[in-house]
Amino acid sequence: MKKFKLKKYKHLKGSGQKLWEDAKKIIPGGNMFLSKNPENYLPKFWPSYYHSAKGCVVKDLDNKKYIDMTMSVGTNILGYSNDAINNSVIKAIRNSTMSTFNPKEEVILAKKLLKLHTWAGGVKFARTGGEANALSLRIGRSFIKKTKIAICGYHGWHDWYLSANLNKKGNLNEHLLKGLSTIGVPKELKNTVFPFTYGNYQQFEKILKRNDIGIVKMEVSRSLNADIKFLKKIRSECSKKNILLIFDECTSGFRQTYGGIHKLYKIIPDLAIFGKSLGNGFAISAVIGKKKIMQSSRNSFISSTFWSERVGYVAAIKTLDEMKRKKSWKKLSSLGIYFRKELIRIAKKNKLEIKLSGLLAIPVFSIKNDKNNIYKTYITQEMLKKGFIVNNAVYISIAHNRKIFKRFFLALDSIFGLIKKYNSHKKIRQQLYGRESNSSFKRLN
Repeated sequence: MKKFKLKKYKHLKGSGQKLWEDAKKIIPGGNMFLSKNPENYLPKFWPSYYHSAKGCVVKDLDNKKYIDMTMSVGTNILGYSNDAINNSVIKAIRNSTMSTFNPKEEVILAKKLLKLHTWAGGVKFARTGGEANALSLRIGRSFIKKTKIAICGYHGWHDWYLSANLNKKGNLNEHLLKGLSTIGVPKELKNTVFPFTYGNYQQFEKILKRNDIGIVKMEVSRSLNADIKFLKKIRSECSKKNILLIFDECTSGFRQTYGGIHKLYKIIPDLAIFGKSLGNGFAISAVIGKKKIMQSSRNSFISSTFWSERVGYVAAIKTLDEMKRKKSWKKLSSLGIYFRKELIRIAKKNKLEIKLSGLLAIPVFSIKNDKNNIYKTYITQEMLKKGFIVNNAVYISIAHNRKIFKRFFLALDSIFGLIKKYNSHKKIRQQLYGRESNSSFKRLN
């Protein structure tokens, strides 16, 4: 690896990079959301901080403009700083976000979510996806009276989830994030959570045979198309053995349909979780479920001061209204199809083998190579120079359009051409300003 020479690239260092160096000294890990850690994008040179954002355009601290292709990791499917949502929130703030009384919007939002999911009979709210995931388990366990859980997919940072790696190191590696440490997780939680691979029903069966599972918790789909047969088998087995089925729709919800993606496949869970896009950038998450299950939660202590804060509810209500008015899920799906088509086209043009996965509105792509992370870093670096914020995952919003995508693929096409020209990960590595990005979360700084 070539020695990093800061002076050579001094002109690329701005206010954001300098502030990030300060942040790492006083905030362990540098920030509060690992997916936004600059070391996961372009170490030393990622702008890191924003001044303002509108639509899909972000301004950094030095007032440089970028087109954002990740949209805060999928939270803002209606675009940043949506006027209708912001105006509703501003009005709510002027009338106070908190009081000894409850906000009426809590009830209004609950009714809206239940209308969209007629199988459900109750709603509980939180502020983050991680909170909602933990909340769903508290509700589920209070009803089913069992402790052990089988999981498939990524479900947040809490002890219960990370405890899967106590059973076997690397148990969670294929569930989105590699290198997740169990430091700080009670060892007593060992053998309470058992991961299974999406589509691997035999593995799922083995877990059920060897353990008294009370809850199955999973993402509905982790790729373009859900495995319908697999999901139906899971649903059937859970029903037969009185196991609760929870669908984590924090990421998939509202992207391909108006509500949970499970509606498309007509497979009904016992509980479902929503987050991310529900508030279009404002903090709100929800757990919906069958009435008898949700009512059982009254016997458990579930309470938090800021779960009664008004802004999240107001934002979510207006977000749902705007989604419905604009039929956002149809636009996202159409753009997703177009994106995939164009990506495949320029890859073929440059004779590059790519791996393409992810939900329809969240295409994930990479160069097929055992040194893929070098290529990912190089693409991020060169696209940033061309005014695009992108990693290997693209979170499409309705603020994007074909005109923007044409600019994106024109830029990416030229970079693919250079990758083909260099034809070696070693030569690509030589083009990087510094070291390659983190490929996992083993290094927090």
